[in-house]
Amino acid sequence: MKIKYCLLVVTLMCALHSCVVLSPKKYKALVAQRDSLSTRTATLEEQMARLQADTARIHQELAQLKTNYNALNNNYSASSSKVSQLSTDLQKREARLKEVEDILRKRDEATNALKDKLQKALLGFQQSGLSVDIRNGKVYVSLMDKLLFPSGSIVIDEKGKQALKQLAAVLNKEPDINIAVEGHTDDKKVKNLGQIKDNWDLSVLRSTSVTRYLTEVEKIDARRLTATGKGEFQPIDAAGTPEALARNRRIEIVLTPKLDELYNLITK
Repeated sequence: MKIKYCLLVVTLMCALHSCVVLSPKKYKALVAQRDSLSTRTATLEEQMARLQADTARIHQELAQLKTNYNALNNNYSASSSKVSQLSTDLQKREARLKEVEDILRKRDEATNALKDKLQKALLGFQQSGLSVDIRNGKVYVSLMDKLLFPSGSIVIDEKGKQALKQLAAVLNKEPDINIAVEGHTDDKKVKNLGQIKDNWDLSVLRSTSVTRYLTEVEKIDARRLTATGKGEFQPIDAAGTPEALARNRRIEIVLTPKLDELYNLITK
């Protein structure tokens, strides 16, 4: 457009130079054409400026979009990596949980099997104050004091020895069972028992008497046993009746399957 405008100007100059006299009509037409070209040129220049501005803006937006895309891509990569790590950790935990569940299931199976064996072996004594039950994954063989000891004594009588002999026959075939012998009393004060001062003494001495019999006579490995006295402080019947007091005077032999496999798994 600028070229056409220049050509028009040159034409006008040549016309003037050659002293060609234009009519007013032609002159006005040339001036109008010039003005039209000038207006169109200005319009085109404005459009070009807008286009340049739009182009610059679009470049900026594109650059920002690329930046955002890269950030999102990086975040996605990081998130994907984290998800992958969490998935791996979850699989490991699930595998470990299954191992623990399997070990506990085996423990429960062994505990129930041991209970059944003991109940069969000790069936003849269950009417004399002996019971076998499971608590917290352990087998409890509870023997009332009348089954083992004369009143106020720490010496096991013949009937008690027979019960312990039957018990030992099962335990000697189960080397993976730990044994805790617990002595319990009622809450009545000890009277006239010579060297036995109180219920603590009575519970401990009865517990050690049972432990000695099992290890020295029945030859159970002493490393499997512990002996403890609980005194009057863990009653199983708080009613205070003669029957309740008799139930509280007892020896409890607590049998626990060895859980080395489980402990090793937990401490990995």
